[in-house]
Amino acid sequence: MRIERPANSNSPSRLLPWAVIGIVVLVAVVLLAWRFARPQAIAVRTAVARAVTSGGADRTVLNASGYVVARREATVSSKIMGKVTEILVEEGVKVTDGQVLARLDATNAEASLRLAQAQAKAAESAMQETRVRLKEAEQELQRQTALRASNVTAPADFDHAEAAALAFHARVAQQQADFAVAERNIAVFQQQLDDAVIRAPFAGIVTSKNAQPGEMISPMSSGGFTRTGICTIVDMDSLEIEIDVNESYINRVAPGQPIEATLDAYPEWKIPCKVIAIIPTADRQKSTVRVRVGFDRLDPRILPQMAVKVAFREAITAPAASPAVSRSVVVPKAAVVSREGRDVVFVVQNGRAERRAVTVASALGGDSTLSAGVAAGERVVVEAPPEIADGTPVEEKKP
Repeated sequence: MRIERPANSNSPSRLLPWAVIGIVVLVAVVLLAWRFARPQAIAVRTAVARAVTSGGADRTVLNASGYVVARREATVSSKIMGKVTEILVEEGVKVTDGQVLARLDATNAEASLRLAQAQAKAAESAMQETRVRLKEAEQELQRQTALRASNVTAPADFDHAEAAALAFHARVAQQQADFAVAERNIAVFQQQLDDAVIRAPFAGIVTSKNAQPGEMISPMSSGGFTRTGICTIVDMDSLEIEIDVNESYINRVAPGQPIEATLDAYPEWKIPCKVIAIIPTADRQKSTVRVRVGFDRLDPRILPQMAVKVAFREAITAPAASPAVSRSVVVPKAAVVSREGRDVVFVVQNGRAERRAVTVASALGGDSTLSAGVAAGERVVVEAPPEIADGTPVEEKKP
């Protein structure tokens, strides 16, 4: 007799496909869980740290601010009071030394000059007539002298001829003095006529026009509607920077010291300058000492009264045997952030942010100069978000 057994449904051949499917599902679940569990990369903007190369290790010893001023600037006025009849310049016009800027009403001076010239001519004519009379008197005196030697003339006739000659000599001397006075009067009125023409005292550019034709102008203020100047001229070749340095830091400044200036109007433009002089007096009210700074090279973009920031540099000369190259790097100012009271920079390394403590040597314009912490060529995170930390995955934004 044979016993019938049912087929085994759990045989290895039947379980194998289900096992493979289970393993695949398990691996997929693990991969999805790992993907969602790991931190997501943060998109950041980066910049390359630039090396600062120089013959020596320049460092900023003092930051200050000031203004561009002109050493030669003048509000041109007149020497006499008068009415303006003509203005020959406008704002922004270049003028040369001695160029006519304006003219005043010179009617009275012209009339006085003509009168003085007529008086001088009359004095000269009278003097010529007297000289003729003098010559005649001298000839009469010579005849009387000869007759007296021969005892032919009377002594009274000789005395009369001598007195006439002396009188005409005196009259000629008086008329010569009168003619000299008339010439002096001509010079005075000619000077008044010249004073009615206002000229540029030096070459420069007109920055303001202060009077119009028909207005009265005077060398000093007399109230009312009287002007005290025709225009203002600035010599653009005399531009420099004027800085008030706190007297506590004046020991960091020396004549000839190199300076890097930045105009507020052009923050990316670094202008090389140097200290011209330190004014040897302090302002008691502000506790400051004035410092004059000159531009190494002038530029038409530099204008009077512009605000400027300056960085006083200290050049440390490298040994002659091994010329040193500065290891400082420049990064955007926005790349330096404060964490736990320290200045740090996040450097991108292999797709992750690496936190670096840095030493900021100077900050000028939109850049910061680092003396330690970052090497040239490394990519730093600009405007690092608050959630970024050491080791955080990052993804650089494409420019």
